[in-house]
Amino acid sequence: MIPLRDSNPSGTVPFVTITLIVINSVVWLYEVSLGPGVETLVYHYGLTPIKFVMPYKFAGGFFSNTLVPLVSSIFMHAGWMHVIGNMWFLWIFGDNVEDRLGHFKYLAFYLLCGIGASLIHVAFHPASQIPTIGASGAISGVLGAYLVSYPHARVHTLLIIFVIIRFVEIPAYLFLALWFGFQFVSGAAELGSRADTGGVAYWAHMGGFVVGIILLLLMPKNPQYKTPTWEDSRERKLFTRW
Repeated sequence: MIPLRDSNPSGTVPFVTITLIVINSVVWLYEVSLGPGVETLVYHYGLTPIKFVMPYKFAGGFFSNTLVPLVSSIFMHAGWMHVIGNMWFLWIFGDNVEDRLGHFKYLAFYLLCGIGASLIHVAFHPASQIPTIGASGAISGVLGAYLVSYPHARVHTLLIIFVIIRFVEIPAYLFLALWFGFQFVSGAAELGSRADTGGVAYWAHMGGFVVGIILLLLMPKNPQYKTPTWEDSRERKLFTRW
């Protein structure tokens, strides 16, 4: 399933979402420019669970092995499809969550989701020596918040099943439930794998999703926020994405 757009218009210009996409893209281009040297960057600024759990056994101590990677790892990616997929999901689902929370609270929400997802990944793989990078945990939090806020929104989706290709509209609650189910099945299968094997951090995705739901319920809505209606969607075509 590849989401193409949703049915919710943006009530305001999503400054924070756009800024996050730009920052992630610039960081990725910088990674690409380093060539083979990117491995050193990832080793220092990615979140390595064993270094996080035992920071003083590695060079840099607590600050470099624990505090810095919790934030820096959220803005790094491992490949073109990794960064494009993450930024596409953020573009589709992030603006409406930014509407609901307001710009400043949304930025705090995004970072907290990313940090929470990283902590959950460490909890499930404390002995891993593989650096973890990517905005997926933070964006998973955005998906969780979207589910709570707009469960009946329509997600225009490219559905590919073997040789069958269809464009369909799926309710947001179904699209996100299927997404979460895939993460759960994959994460459960991953538990039996070696701790030093790289791959997709499925538990970080699930953790970020749950953290996003909890934070959204705890954070007050933007006082100027108004739930979009179909009349609003006609008036705000400027901010409806394709």
